[in-house]
Amino acid sequence: MCWQCDHPDATYEDYLAHLRRTISRCGWAIQGVERSGIHPPWAYTVGLTRACCPELVVTGMPFTKAATLLNGVADHVMHAGPPEPGQQVELRGGLLIEIVEVTEPTAHLLMAVAVYGPRIQARQIVHADYRGYWPWESGYRGSGRGGQPVLGTRATPPASAA
Repeated sequence: MCWQCDHPDATYEDYLAHLRRTISRCGWAIQGVERSGIHPPWAYTVGLTRACCPELVVTGMPFTKAATLLNGVADHVMHAGPPEPGQQVELRGGLLIEIVEVTEPTAHLLMAVAVYGPRIQARQIVHADYRGYWPWESGYRGSGRGGQPVLGTRATPPASAA
């Protein structure tokens, strides 16, 4: 159940205070946005900005799976720095990801904007389907209704990409 459902009398400011406490305790929080009509779900970090890193976002993935992915990549970012746009990585378990610079983070990362202001930066974790196809390739099958919107322009992958 969502925080607001568990705290029906709470205000927007109460929720922001909750986010700030989570960020202070854990380094970041994960904010989920539910599917709405044809729009797929997405989730993103709030708190990496505090560490001078871009926030991370993933689209078209159920919240639990998205939170696991975001927490794993965010933990790596805190130790190794942010992934570069165009970087491709095969994660444990076989999921292939590519990093895309988010063109307009303020349109999708509303809680990060509420905490840090409109100058936030973000990188999207784009994931290939089970056959290795990307959302920008014909033959892509993944993410269910609404697909996996890509929130920026794909960079040319570096030569050292996986």
